[in-house]
Amino acid sequence: MTVTASSIDQVSIAFEDKGIGPTTLVFIHGLSGNRTDFDSQVSFFATSHRVVTIDLPGSGESGRNRTTWSMALFGRDVADVADLLGLDDVVLVGHSFGGDVTVEAARLLGERVKALVWINSRKTLGDHMPNSEIEKWLAPFTTDFAAAMNDLTRRNFGPNADPDQVDAVATAAMTMDPGRTIGILNAYLYNEPALIRGLSELSAPVFAINAGFKPSDQGSLEAHGIDLTVIDDVGHFIMLEDPDSFNRTLTNILTQLNSSPAMPT
Repeated sequence: MTVTASSIDQVSIAFEDKGIGPTTLVFIHGLSGNRTDFDSQVSFFATSHRVVTIDLPGSGESGRNRTTWSMALFGRDVADVADLLGLDDVVLVGHSFGGDVTVEAARLLGERVKALVWINSRKTLGDHMPNSEIEKWLAPFTTDFAAAMNDLTRRNFGPNADPDQVDAVATAAMTMDPGRTIGILNAYLYNEPALIRGLSELSAPVFAINAGFKPSDQGSLEAHGIDLTVIDDVGHFIMLEDPDSFNRTLTNILTQLNSSPAMPT
């Protein structure tokens, strides 16, 4: 059943809460997605965990009346849902820009967060794209939004992706609201310095599950405390392209967390 919360700027936030377990997995989708991106994870993990999936404002069944876009505001949305549900012992799992959102949410939730898991969120850290390059990269989205989204989405899939799945995701991406989408892209592309500052403030471990389709700079990620695992033969949408491999990898991370000795108090 879909439930709604209200954000700090009075936007409705739709979410689903399933399963029972000592640890809650909170899944946060990426730019062109919504909470249904994690259907395969819900069915797999809800047998042993509490699983919460969220439609961020502007996506899925959430409200469309937000006008300001930032990773910090999305992080507040996630934290508000966690507060409403009284969640503790939380693992925040974010796809794409949702990885940045996990950091902002974790800063608000503090010791209630057990770990953060990024799904192909950042391939490298510390080599921030110059503003002039960001502006150049964004220009096609203001010139022909649908064509730019179609191109971006298709390029992000791995070579072995199901063509029907690629078509479905690309078609949905082309019909997204341009103002929201460009606003989020701006927020994400300029967010790396704030992200690195946020990471330095966290005590919870951060894991990255990245696609092998485009290489990751393991050294730069590890320098910022990110524990990287790569899944080969998939693209950006790992949890859609190969849900079985993704679920096994996330299970391994959860097992590692549960077997780690408690931190001294």
